Amino acid sequence: MNKWKGKSKGTITGYKIFVWCIRNIGIRSSYGVLYLVASYYFLFLKKSNRYISYYFQKRLNYGYWKAKAAVFKSYFTFGKVLIDKTAISAGLREKYTYEFDGIENLRNLLAEKKGGVLISAHIGNFEIAEYFFADIDFDCQINLVTTDQEVTVIKEYLESVAVKQSNIKFIYVKDDMSHIFEINQALSDNELICFTGDRYFEGSKYLEADLLGKSAKFPAGPFLIASRLGVPVVYVYVMKEKNLHYHLYARVAKNIKNRDSQGLLNSYVQNLESMITKYPLQWFNYFDFWDDID
Repeated sequence: MNKWKGKSKGTITGYKIFVWCIRNIGIRSSYGVLYLVASYYFLFLKKSNRYISYYFQKRLNYGYWKAKAAVFKSYFTFGKVLIDKTAISAGLREKYTYEFDGIENLRNLLAEKKGGVLISAHIGNFEIAEYFFADIDFDCQINLVTTDQEVTVIKEYLESVAVKQSNIKFIYVKDDMSHIFEINQALSDNELICFTGDRYFEGSKYLEADLLGKSAKFPAGPFLIASRLGVPVVYVYVMKEKNLHYHLYARVAKNIKNRDSQGLLNSYVQNLESMITKYPLQWFNYFDFWDDID
């Protein structure tokens, strides 16, 4: 069974192609290259095709041909999100527009001087949020807690082409639990901690909840930690819309009891489901999320 292994797919060659295209033919023209990339994935990545097809057919109730088209569009949309992230970090922020839905929730969170927890998902393009925050005088350190072990050479390459280095700090989950101390220190400095709550990998602790009508496993860590820290929790998403426009969402997790990790998960899943329903092509989980495929 294909499980998420804690790594993101991609090669440095692919990112170099994106950067070359952005610099030489522009952002929109670069999207044209994605027809070839998406076609390759659609034709040859049989396993991920099966899993994402299941999502469209069984969980969103798409017909066969609509689901087939959606698989291709999903790969294509994922490529556009990667190009946007690369272009914005390379100094082309001014090419993009955005709207912010819920900035007051983040301002209120910071005003409490207790730090705060943001919970996002592998939907949309959250990593570009900081570039838009800069336009609205949202001066706060964001720490992204991740298990992702992306190849260092890719990160180094992206940093080398970036006009402005990312201010997001990464806190890596470690077996010795030392990341808990880093999280507590960041919160004591009134910083924000961001988790992604929709990917658990085999061997780690998990909680279960219904998403799109079927039970699935979610990483226990974000919900255990967030429910025990006594700090505000906000769900955040940065979603791509038409042309070069993004919509940033921030929603407060309400009526969550202290140390109620399952209650927090249920609230999160309900919120995530509303985003998936609105942006079905932007949930990028290409593996057997529901443990339902032989």
